[in-house]
Amino acid sequence: MSDTQLTVTLSGGGVDDARAVVRALEGVFGAPDAMPADDRATVRTATFDSPDAPKAPTETREAGAPLSAPVTVTVQGTPQAVEAASRTLAQAFSTRDEGAASGDQERERELLLVP
Repeated sequence: MSDTQLTVTLSGGGVDDARAVVRALEGVFGAPDAMPADDRATVRTATFDSPDAPKAPTETREAGAPLSAPVTVTVQGTPQAVEAASRTLAQAFSTRDEGAASGDQERERELLLVP
């Protein structure tokens, strides 16, 4: 099974909000390449090595840490990885789907997470 990447781009909120979002995804995708760390950044990213078939999020997953402000999250990767990330974030946070785009082998979805 070859690994692909799931890229998560976050804007809005602070570094703690970005870390909360990344931590919510760790149960499905494992640890990211690095946790968001720059307090002054306006856009933060995290990259996960995503197996072709990510673990399904559990229905009983606890809510993510409370957010201090709305956070726009863009997830990009294989259709399976993007769907798993979207479901995971929807279970952990109050989420609004802001749109999606599909290519041959990749998908991108933008979500708005609100406190």
